[in-house]
Formats: sequence, C-alpha cells, structure tokens
Amino acid sequence: MSTAELVSTDPCTGEAIWAGPVGGVAAAIARARAVASDWARTSLATRIAITRAFKAAVEAESDAFARLIARETGKPLWETRTEVASVAAKVEISITAQAERAGEKGSEAAGVRQLLRHKPHGVLAVLGPYNFPAHLPNGHIVPALLAGNVIVFKPSEQTPAVADFMAGVWAKAGLPEGVLNLVHGGGDVGRELAGEEIDGLLFTGSAHVGAALARQFADTPHRILALEMGGNNPLVAWDVTDIDAAAATVVQSAFLSAGQRCTNARRLIVGPGSDALVEAVLALADRLIVGGPFDEPPPFMGPVISNTAADGLERGWVGIVAAGGRVLRPLVRARADLPFLSPAVIDMTGHAPSDDELFGPVLQIIRVPDWDAAIAAANATRFGLAAGLIGGDAARFDDFWARSRAGIVNWNRPTNGASSASPFGGIGASGNHRPSAYYAADYCAFPVATLSADALGGGITTGLKP
Repeated sequence: MSTAELVSTDPCTGEAIWAGPVGGVAAAIARARAVASDWARTSLATRIAITRAFKAAVEAESDAFARLIARETGKPLWETRTEVASVAAKVEISITAQAERAGEKGSEAAGVRQLLRHKPHGVLAVLGPYNFPAHLPNGHIVPALLAGNVIVFKPSEQTPAVADFMAGVWAKAGLPEGVLNLVHGGGDVGRELAGEEIDGLLFTGSAHVGAALARQFADTPHRILALEMGGNNPLVAWDVTDIDAAAATVVQSAFLSAGQRCTNARRLIVGPGSDALVEAVLALADRLIVGGPFDEPPPFMGPVISNTAADGLERGWVGIVAAGGRVLRPLVRARADLPFLSPAVIDMTGHAPSDDELFGPVLQIIRVPDWDAAIAAANATRFGLAAGLIGGDAARFDDFWARSRAGIVNWNRPTNGASSASPFGGIGASGNHRPSAYYAADYCAFPVATLSADALGGGITTGLKP
C-alpha cells in the first residue's frame, strides 16, 4: 500500500483544497469482495430504497456539493448546480432503465416456464473523469449498485475531493460499508486496479486511456469492459436562416464547460455564403466572460482543469496554426501561471484539421463547396461520438442522420445536449459500443435464461436400440 499523498488544488488560485493517501487497491478490492455476496442477495426493493435515499441526500446538500465541484474544477457555479441536479435525477432514470432492460421476463409453453433474469457481475471498477466528476461516474455507479454489484471507484486525480464528498453522501444514505470503495491516484493506480481480480471495469475518459484499457483486457474476455471516450465532433451549418440563433448554438456547442465536454463541437463545417454566420460566431465568442466560478457577473467559461492541461492545449494550438490554419481568434492565456484560456477559432479550410481531441475552447472551421463534401468532412475522423446539423429541413436532416458516423446526431440543437434518459456513447475511437446513460443497465448485469418445470417429464423416443 502506497504512503504517497495526493493533493488537489483550486485551478483558479492554486490553493490546496484536499489531500489524502494514494493507492490501497488490493485492500479496497478485498473489502468489496467480502460483501459482494451479501449485496447481491439484498432485495432489489432495498437497493432501490438506498439509491432513493442517496437522491434525497444529494438534494439536501446540493449547494455544498455544487460549490465543491466549482472550486475543484473551476466550472461556473451555475453549471455545477446543473451537474448536481443531474446526479439526483439519475436515480429515477436508472430505476426505470433497470426495470425495462434488466428486469424479470417470463412465459410458459407446453408446461415449461421460460424465465429471463439478470445477475450482477460482482466487483466492478469505475474510473471517473474530471470534467463531470460527480455526474459521469455516478452514471455508472447508480445502475451498477441497483444491479447488485459492489464497486471500487477511482476518480480522476484532479477531482478527489468531489469523489470523497459523493462517497460520504452514499454512506449517509445507508449504503453498507464495503459496497462502494474509494481509491485515489493517477494512471498507475488505474492500471493497477484494471489488472487486479475484478469482474469488470466501467470507464469514462480519453480515447488514449480507453485504448490502453482495451489492450489490458484483451486476454480476459470474461470481464465486462464499458468504454465511453472522447470525440472530434462536427457541427454542420447549412441553409441557415436565423444567423443569431445559429451562432448561439455554435458557441454553446464549442465553448460550454471551456470546451471540456466529450460532446463539444470541435469542427464547424460550413458551405458557400457562410461569412455572416462565421462573423456572428466570432462576435459572440468575443463577448464570452471567462472567470472564476463565483465571479459576478457569472462567467460563461471557467478555466481548464489545470496548468498542465492548458500547456497541452497551447501546444496543440501551435500545431494547427503551423499546419496552415488562418487564426480568426487566437488562444490567449491571460496569465502563464493559471489555466484561463480564451475561446479560440481557426479556419482550417484547405489544410488538414487536427483529429486529436483538443479538450478545450478551440473551434476549427472547415469551408466546403457542397453537401456531399460537408458529409465527407463531418465523417473525416477516427471518432464517432456526436454530430450536429443546424439549418436545413427535415429531409436534409434525415440524410445527415443516415450518413453520419456518430452515436448522437442532433438537429438545431447543440452537440453537447444529451438526455440521461437516452443511451449515450459513440463508435470508432469514441467507445466500444456500450453506450452509457439509459443503457448502463445492459452492461451492469448479465442475463440468465432458465427453462423450468415442476416435475421431470418426457423421455427419449428416437434413436434407441430395442
């Protein structure tokens, strides 16, 4: 067990806000394994009651919860309040999904009962991201607990305080000790957890880490692995009539959460006659307030998560500028010692746009001559998470939907608008076809099919010697 200490800091000030020990993976798994059978045999009604108590506790402590998320991530308080609301809302959504997708189903034919039920996998690891440090891991944890699994949760090393708070809320809700276990640390702790004797792993994070986990799991196909990863999401604007509304949709798609959502639009694809829209996007981006989470007036964007992340984005920006891009709005870091970045826009028409996930406020514009070229540009990515069309008519959107390579395809809505009551996930480098949100119930339990009768019957009537 490591004796190292992890320290979490406020990205806006550099002030330390949490410290705790790193590691302890084997002990956490042992605690989980010791109670796994008891939790699996706990009635579904009891598990539902505990998750509902968790929802009530989240709502009761919503202000403190939102303020902690804001302080540890730098996201505006108005945004973290919506995250806390999503944590609470996930409970009823997951209860409904569990009943519809993993409940009991039965029928009878010729005196034989056919029954479908589901069993938990056992000990599941959950690896959480920093951008939604409560909502996204909670989207795995709630359905996994409802299914009867026990959990070892390693949050991002950037957001351990939020994870500790959430674990405390579960304890107040009456979750038995050992059912949810926290371990802290960086990538080495995540790799250790993935390599231990667990029954599956539920991951939300980058494509790079997800691919590494897939390689690590290659020799253990019996273990469930659910990967929800990133995107290089296209937003196509075509036959737009309301320029102001379209510009607002583009800006929200590109710059919400300082560009730190896996569904943010990274590429705006426009056709002929799009100058007015591009100018409106630039004008609106210029008006966005960048600041701390508790500032007045409230900012639209906070900082990115850390100076390290800001450094990486600056390097990525230099790369696409060097590739020939025409800078429309530069990526500006107001202070070298803090990770506040301005919204940046670059025209990559005629040059190869980046297919890396630049996880920050960077929007690439690609101009195309016709609709087929727009579709080709939208699909020119190894990712396949989200895609959007703004403008056009229903027939245009139907064609866009049919030809898009993405798990989320929106029309006249931001790319980063997704419902927890729907499946969430993508194809290609965006995931392994196990969409989370509503469909999390599918991978948190495995189906067991049964044929049964009250008594033995029948016999062999063909193929016997006299």
